[in-house]
Amino acid sequence: MLSRRSLLRLSVGAAALPAFSFDETVPVAKKTGMIVRAARPEDLEMPLEFFSDYLTPAEHFFVRTHTYVPRVSPGEYKLEVAGEVSKPLALSMTDIRKLPRVELVSVLECAGNGRSLYAPPMPGLQWSYGAVGNAKWAGVRLGDVLKQAGVKPAGREVLFDGLDVGPGTMPDFQRTIPVKKALDPNTLLAYEMNGRTLPLQHGFPLRVIAPGWASDSWVKWLAKITVLDHDFDGFFMKTAYRHPGKPVRPGEAVPPEKMSPVTSLRVKSVISTPADGATVAPGGVVKVAGAAWSGDGGPVESVEVSADGGRTWRAAAMISPRTPFGWRLWSFDWRPAREQFHTLMARAKTAAGDIQPFAQEWNPSGYQWNVVHKVGVNVSSQPAPAAQPAGPVDVSGQPAGYRSSCLVCHGDDVVTQQRLTRGQWEKEVDKMGRWGARVKPEDREALLDYLMRISRGR
Repeated sequence: MLSRRSLLRLSVGAAALPAFSFDETVPVAKKTGMIVRAARPEDLEMPLEFFSDYLTPAEHFFVRTHTYVPRVSPGEYKLEVAGEVSKPLALSMTDIRKLPRVELVSVLECAGNGRSLYAPPMPGLQWSYGAVGNAKWAGVRLGDVLKQAGVKPAGREVLFDGLDVGPGTMPDFQRTIPVKKALDPNTLLAYEMNGRTLPLQHGFPLRVIAPGWASDSWVKWLAKITVLDHDFDGFFMKTAYRHPGKPVRPGEAVPPEKMSPVTSLRVKSVISTPADGATVAPGGVVKVAGAAWSGDGGPVESVEVSADGGRTWRAAAMISPRTPFGWRLWSFDWRPAREQFHTLMARAKTAAGDIQPFAQEWNPSGYQWNVVHKVGVNVSSQPAPAAQPAGPVDVSGQPAGYRSSCLVCHGDDVVTQQRLTRGQWEKEVDKMGRWGARVKPEDREALLDYLMRISRGR
């Protein structure tokens, strides 16, 4: 098994752009038409119009990366299995492919999908609706690997660690799931996505598939599995990706120890067409369509559509079949008779009766947004005015410490998308210090002034 120092050599330097040492026969997804939330490390969101695909193509599938993409040498790859097991393992991809092959269609969604829709706002990537995708994953059951190793009775959690290494002093991205979830026959280690070799951006050569759960548990570039007899106290379990589990006062801070790790997705639907702000002609048929999904609570059973702001609802046609973890495409034929403005809404419901809410409980990190999606459509015989593009953000006049403190781990785009008050920026600078950023006391005020100026909160 590679040492941690060897892994560092496989990773990209903290201040450099990503580079790959990678088998050229493995397809690398080309990102076309995506919303760039961050260019370095790469964070890409899928626009709503791409929700029309049942299986999301790799080139349209959202990307979330905390660190730079590691260099991967397929011929040298080994998966280590250690900890509370009877037989530690070091498996090559050849060894892994000898196990029974399993396919599963499942939604993969970032826990922070919809963060930009919360009010008051909070720091983080300002995802809207497209930090999600639906794919056919193929690989082996994690349970089959763990059975080879022999999980001891003391085994409580399964820790995943990938080949990626954080820049500077950023904590290593490590996550755990309970042994029960790990042994579930639907939990996989995938080496294929939509019938092709798993792309590098999506975790080649191997990633965890934890269906029904948010993507923070779907660790990419998997290198090591450790069975633990205790709760893991790493940063990305004890501090990050945690939810209070109850409504809290908007804007209120909640200590990490009073929250629990994010796990299951919530029932949700989006309208992919028509677009918000669209103008349609009266008297014809307008196709209202989208996708709906859920988590551990069971698959989506139905979707209802309202064309009058929620006063009345009608059932949409379910286009794709119901599966345990995949999303369902739906469609509704709307016939607007006269010229006026309409608020279209769509809400999904599971077989167990769970339904989307009209208002969202606030939480400090902006996780698990699943409010009923609303789209404004104007019915008019007159064409809509052309949209005006937004101008660039002025990022000149950088103060001392901005580049060395902030741009080591990401680019300006991560900063300019924020919608924070000065008080929130103060807390964010403190948090980034705990993540490894180095801010000198004498540079702090000038840095805060600059962050306020170039962000959307200015």
